[in-house]
Amino acid sequence: MKNRFWLLFVFCGWHLAAAEPEVQWTPWSDAVFQRARAEHRFVLLDLGAVWCHWCHVMDEVTYRDPKVIALINKSYIAVRVDQDARPDLANRYQNYGWPATIVFAADGSEIVKRQGYIEPRAMASLLQAIIDDPTPGPSVQPEKPVTFADAGALTGEQREEMRRRFFAAYDSKLGGWGHEDKFLDWNALLYCLENASAGDARAETMCRQTLKSGLKLLDPVWGGVYQYSTDGDWDHPHFEKIMPFQAENMRVFSIAYARWHDPVYLHAAQGIHRFLQNFLTNPDGAFYVSEDADLVDGQHSAGYFALDDKGRRKLGVPRIDKHIYARENGLGITGLAALFAASGDENCLAEARRAADWVLANRSLPDGGFRHDAQDAAGPYLADTLEMARAFLQLYVVTGERPWLAKAESASDFINAHFKAVAGFNSVAAAADTTFAPRPDPDENVAVALWANLLGHYSGRTADHAMAQHAMRYLAAPALVAQRGWATAPVLLADLELNADPQHITIVGGKDDPLARSLFAAAIATPAVYNQTEWFDVRDGPLPGSEISYPQLKEAAAFLCSGQTCSSPISEASALQAKLHRLPPK
Repeated sequence: MKNRFWLLFVFCGWHLAAAEPEVQWTPWSDAVFQRARAEHRFVLLDLGAVWCHWCHVMDEVTYRDPKVIALINKSYIAVRVDQDARPDLANRYQNYGWPATIVFAADGSEIVKRQGYIEPRAMASLLQAIIDDPTPGPSVQPEKPVTFADAGALTGEQREEMRRRFFAAYDSKLGGWGHEDKFLDWNALLYCLENASAGDARAETMCRQTLKSGLKLLDPVWGGVYQYSTDGDWDHPHFEKIMPFQAENMRVFSIAYARWHDPVYLHAAQGIHRFLQNFLTNPDGAFYVSEDADLVDGQHSAGYFALDDKGRRKLGVPRIDKHIYARENGLGITGLAALFAASGDENCLAEARRAADWVLANRSLPDGGFRHDAQDAAGPYLADTLEMARAFLQLYVVTGERPWLAKAESASDFINAHFKAVAGFNSVAAAADTTFAPRPDPDENVAVALWANLLGHYSGRTADHAMAQHAMRYLAAPALVAQRGWATAPVLLADLELNADPQHITIVGGKDDPLARSLFAAAIATPAVYNQTEWFDVRDGPLPGSEISYPQLKEAAAFLCSGQTCSSPISEASALQAKLHRLPPK
């Protein structure tokens, strides 16, 4: 009997401990605000990332504080969203995270927006202050109307001012832009690469110094690149490895290798590739989203990541987010295609094809678009179709296979049909979640402008060029130009490419001809960032969008073209490589 009472006491004690109050989280939807109005509550949005260290700290510390829990459960509807799962919300609040804390009135209007970790006492004070006075705080400012540019280009004054800000923000001592967080900004590096190709020694120095400093963010054990470093240097990384940084930095290191043939750049790109193979690829060949910054939620992992492979695996592997999003797969495919072009590694191309086939089979929407996940709470989102469109165009560039170009064109038509705004392109289709009106995101519109402009050169379709110009009308809006501060490289890069023709190389010969294949391999390994490489096999029919008549020679040849004029035929890969490394961009 005594033992029975003891067991009952232990069980009751465990049950009471397990039943301690917790924040009652609910998913984001329009229904949240309907409930808030009915129950006279505020809405608290905790917008974080599954890979984010400070999000874990907030969850483990702040949202376990009894006073915070009591205030939330009494007067708020608490909503938790993974920003990777909701690109529309991530774009809207990216300047406040991660974690981002946003408090709304029941009508959906914002009251407070806070960036980063909030400790329990400050959080409780904030929650109580909103209850006492729900007037919007200074973090909430009315959106100013945007006057869009008349033309799809920067003015001369805008261009010069943005260039001044960009170069002034460079950290000549340590490399990188800005003096707080350090990361490999791929658009800034590509802009410098393009300027370096035109003979700008200052831009070349900036690019090479930053790439060298950025090597510190590469994991020497597992490969892959950490997202960024704090403390104003490259020596204090946050250890999350997320797909955009893996894919885009793999692409930039590959292009840098093609430009300068420094093996350290190829080694860096190959290290990122190795990480994707071993940690972010599912058995069917599609790509996962991220590896967590923490092995144990909320605990810094510097000691863990200082270990060798055996030491790490003995303790375990940080959480892998195994969602499969079209957006992340498009990014991965584009990065792998760039590495294939620079290195000739056929495994990279095979992996890119496999991922593309998986997305086509599992994430396609009618008429050329793509879902984010297997099922989406909202959407479709621009980023998914856009990144797959970029991937398709890049696959066409490195293979010359027409079906990839056709898929890129279909995606272009889908974007025009579903995301086009007064100027620029919205992040989410109009039929999505109605809490917020759809609106454009600057970085997505940079990607649209760059991709659609290049697509137009390949396809010859005026609709694609018009699409690029439409995105630039948004990007060139004076208010948006002013808001970018020193982060002007993406818009400068788009403006540069939209106002010039790409380096144009055409290989004429059969796709089964060894000489034509060697010429094409040399062509796609060009050091130019902005290039149009085509493969004309007469059996495929005329090149899309081309008005040039290429001669049919006895052997395969390469032609360097400008407008309607082409060079004499080049029939050796080594001669083509030498010509490309001396050829200035147009």
